[in-house]
Amino acid sequence: MQKLIAHPEADVPSPLEPLQVLDPNARRQAVRRRLLVNALRVLVLVVVIGGWELFSRTGIVDPFFFSYPSQIVQQVWTWYRDGTQSGPLLDQVVVTVEEAVIGFGIGVVLGVVLGVALGRVRLLSDVLGPYIKVMNSIPRIVLGSILIVWLGLGMSSKVALAVVLVFFAVFFNAFQGTREVDRNLIANARILGASRGQVTRQVVLPSAFTWIVASMHTSFGFALIGAIVGEFLGARKGLGLLIATAQGTFNPAGIFAAMLLIAVVALLAEGLIGLLEKRLLSWRPPQLSGSEL
Repeated sequence: MQKLIAHPEADVPSPLEPLQVLDPNARRQAVRRRLLVNALRVLVLVVVIGGWELFSRTGIVDPFFFSYPSQIVQQVWTWYRDGTQSGPLLDQVVVTVEEAVIGFGIGVVLGVVLGVALGRVRLLSDVLGPYIKVMNSIPRIVLGSILIVWLGLGMSSKVALAVVLVFFAVFFNAFQGTREVDRNLIANARILGASRGQVTRQVVLPSAFTWIVASMHTSFGFALIGAIVGEFLGARKGLGLLIATAQGTFNPAGIFAAMLLIAVVALLAEGLIGLLEKRLLSWRPPQLSGSEL
C-alpha cells in the first residue's frame, strides 16, 4: 500500500487565494460610520422638509408659489384616492415608467453597438463622427417637438425622445471605453490567434463594460427626462401631463407632487441598476476606499 506523506505546504494557503482578515475594530468602525451617515442623511431631510414647512406656514415663504410638504403629500393622496384628470394615478406612473424603460433599453443597445463599432473601426468613426456630434448638439426640446409632429401624441414619440437622450450618454462612454482598452491585451490576443470578432467579444467588451455600466446610472435619468418632456409637450397620459396640467392651473403642489413621484421612480431604478452592476461586474477586484489608499 502506498504510504501517504503529509507535506507541510498542504496547509499553507496559495498566494493567489484572497486572504480575508476579519478585524473586529474595523467592522465596528464601519458600522459606526454607516449609522453616522444614515443619521446625517435623516437630519438633512428633516431640516430641509421641516424648514420648508415652517417657513411656508409662517409666511416667510409664500405658499401660493412654493406650496409646502404637507400639502404636496395631500395632493399625492388626493390623486391616489380620487384619480387625476387623465385617469387613475397608477396609470400615469405606469405609462411614464413604460416609456422610460423601453427608451432606456433601446438607447443602451444602440449606444453600445455603435459606440463599440466606431471605437473599433477607425474609418467608421471618421465618417460618422461629425454627424453624431451635430445630432448631439441639437437641443432636445426641438427634437421632442418634431417627434410629436412625426409620431403623434402616443407612446412612440416619448419613447423616441428617451432613446435619443439615452443613446448619446451611452454611446460616448462605450466609444471612449473601447478606445481606452489596453493595446497590449489586444496585441497578446492577436498573437494567440484570436480573430477580430473574438478580440471584440472577449477583450474589448469586458474592458469597456465598466464605462458602459457607469453610463447606465445617468442614462436612465435621461430616459425619464425624455418621457416626461415628451408628455409635457403633448400627451394623453403620464406624469409629464400631470405637471403640465398643474402648471396650467397654477397648482405648485401638483407640480411638486409629480416631481416627488418621479424622484421615487428614479431612486428605485438607481437601486436596480446598482444591483445589476454588482452582478455583471462581480469579477472586478474590490475598490479601495479613500482611507485605504
